[in-house]
Amino acid sequence: MADAKVIPFDDDRSRTGAAPRPSRRRSAGSSRRKGESAVVREVQPLPGRARPQDDVQVTREQQPPQQSQDHPGHQSPSPAPGGGAVGGLERRIAGGLSFLRRRLTGDYEVDDFGYDEELTDQVLMSLVRPLYEKYFRVEVKGIENIPAEGGALIVANHSGTLPLDGVMMQVAVHDNHPAGRHLRLLAADLVFMLPVINELARKAGHTLACAEDAERLLERGELVGVMPEGFKGIGKPFSERYKLQRFGRGGFVSTALRQGAPIIPCSIVGAEEIYPMIGNAKTLARVLGFPYFPITPTFPLLGPLGAIPLPTKWTIQFGEPIRTDSYPPEAAEDPMLMFNLTDQVREQIQHTLYKLLVQRRSVFF
Repeated sequence: MADAKVIPFDDDRSRTGAAPRPSRRRSAGSSRRKGESAVVREVQPLPGRARPQDDVQVTREQQPPQQSQDHPGHQSPSPAPGGGAVGGLERRIAGGLSFLRRRLTGDYEVDDFGYDEELTDQVLMSLVRPLYEKYFRVEVKGIENIPAEGGALIVANHSGTLPLDGVMMQVAVHDNHPAGRHLRLLAADLVFMLPVINELARKAGHTLACAEDAERLLERGELVGVMPEGFKGIGKPFSERYKLQRFGRGGFVSTALRQGAPIIPCSIVGAEEIYPMIGNAKTLARVLGFPYFPITPTFPLLGPLGAIPLPTKWTIQFGEPIRTDSYPPEAAEDPMLMFNLTDQVREQIQHTLYKLLVQRRSVFF
């Protein structure tokens, strides 16, 4: 998002209780006539008279130090307590008012996918960042494997009953990458059929999980995130946690091959335990039009309280890129090549998951 223009404030005048700015002392030579030297020369004695010692005038450099404002011994009036905080608050208020003005006047940009970068950076990211930093305490590894520019396809495992892993991955990329890159996730049709969720997903940069949209984003040099397991991964029972489901027909590989974009495997540990799914009310799911209706130890037994995720400790690791730019364009139509690359990505994610699980001390720490 574009930085708001902050109106400068005079901190010394705006701080309550601050001591008035002291007037600058007039220097020793400030009253001399124009053209007079700043250094007072030694007075020459009259001829025939002995020069008394007291008649010697020293230069300004030899005079005792004065208590001027620039002297180290001078005690400048300290700012009022909390003055810095007041100045920061004023800047935040000015920035917030500028942001509201742009929203009300429509002076902001939205791309043809509905992505609102300013709203995402200043509002949506701020809302989910406490969950990322304080609740799940996400640890990120391998962020250097994501290129600083150009299109790339990040492929990750999917789990957790609710798709919080995609949101946490988006924050991980934006907050940890040196270039502050934005991740554009490919989401299922159901996401864009739900009220409110539909609009928020569009504003955050998500789009339909289709090859056309993915290719357009990669062609623009965007980071695109995909979770090929889909509902099979996010809705699998707790007994099958961290076991990758089928990766579909490898459509994401075909998209990467057409654009020559690198494929970056991503492994997420910690999301499987936030909602331990011990059952699935299939009949209720069909009535509601959902792919599954989860039953956990706390939901629906505790009602809305059961929807609070468990505070597990997360780790997100980005693996080494798998390059595709060495293949010819017609390679996207080779089913054997797509199968091999899909299997390579899947095996790399699964191997990294096992390695992270061995290193993990506890689910919650």
